[in-house]
Amino acid sequence: MEYGPVSRRKLLKLALTLPAMALMSGAGSSQRLLARPIPKSGESIPAIGLGTWQAFDIAGNASARAEAAQALQRFVQLGGKLIDSSPMYGSAESAVGEISKELGVHEQLFMATKVWIRGREAGIRQMEESMRRMRLTHNRPLDLMQVHNLVDAKTHLAVLRDWKAAGRIRYLGITHYHESAYAELEQLIRNTDLDFVQLNYSLAERSADARLLGIAADTRTAVIVNRPFAEGAMFRRVRDKPLPGWAAEFGCASWAQFFLKWILSHPAVTCAIPGTRSARHVDDNLGAGLGRLPDEATRRKMARHFDALI
Repeated sequence: MEYGPVSRRKLLKLALTLPAMALMSGAGSSQRLLARPIPKSGESIPAIGLGTWQAFDIAGNASARAEAAQALQRFVQLGGKLIDSSPMYGSAESAVGEISKELGVHEQLFMATKVWIRGREAGIRQMEESMRRMRLTHNRPLDLMQVHNLVDAKTHLAVLRDWKAAGRIRYLGITHYHESAYAELEQLIRNTDLDFVQLNYSLAERSADARLLGIAADTRTAVIVNRPFAEGAMFRRVRDKPLPGWAAEFGCASWAQFFLKWILSHPAVTCAIPGTRSARHVDDNLGAGLGRLPDEATRRKMARHFDALI
C-alpha cells in the first residue's frame, strides 16, 4: 500500500516546526559528524545512519507519516545519509521514497535496501519493485542492495554482481541479525567479494567482535551494525539508572550515545543504523557521532559497567 499525495510544502512546514536544538553532546552545529570510508571504494559515509524497520511502516497513518517526515528532515539537516530498508518492512520503502522526494532530500541520501525471497526471477522482480518504491531510476541507481538474512544468497549475489557492473546498483552486500548465522556470514565474507556486511553488534550482543569484525577488516568489507540497542532491551536495562559521570570525558550525554559510541569505537564498524521516526531521537543518536570516541581501555570499562547493571 502506498500513500496519497501530500504536498512538499506541508511536509517542509512540519519539519520546520522542530526546534533548532543543539545535539545532545552539547556540541555546536559546526562540528562534523563522524564519517568512515567504505573500504572497497574509499567513499566516505557518516557513521550514524537511520533504520526503518517498524518505524517507517506507516501506511495510512497520517500522524506517523508526519513524524517520519520530521525525523528524516532532521537526519539530513544533521549530516546523516545512509537510510536502510527492506521489502520485509511493510510500507517502509515507499515511505522513504515518497517522503524523501517531497522533502527534496532524495539525492542527498545513501539508500540501502534488501532482497528477501527465493529464486532468481522472483528476486529480480522484488528488487525492481523496491527500487520503484524508493523512487530510483537508471539515472539514480540504488546505493546498496543487500541479501536479507542470507535468503538464497548465492543466487541473488550473482545477479547483484551483474547489476553492479551495469550501474544499476553501486554496492552489494549481505545481512543477518542473529549469532546463529555467523558461520555462514563468515564463509561469505571470506570467500565472496562483498562491499558490505550488515550484522548485529552491541554491548548486549558482542559475539561479532570475536568472530566477524576482524574478518571484515581483513577483507576490506564495510560493516553496518543493526540492532544497536538490542531492539530496545538495553534501554529497559538502564531505566532509572544515571549515566556514569565519566561518560562526559568522551562527549557522551545519554545512554543512546553511550551505546552507540561503544559500537563506533570499533575500527571495523562503518555505520550503525538505529531505527526511529522520532526527530528527538535522531538528534540524540547523531550526537554519538560528535566528539571523541572511547579508547580500548574505556570500551572495556563501558562493558563492565553495563554488565554490572541489573
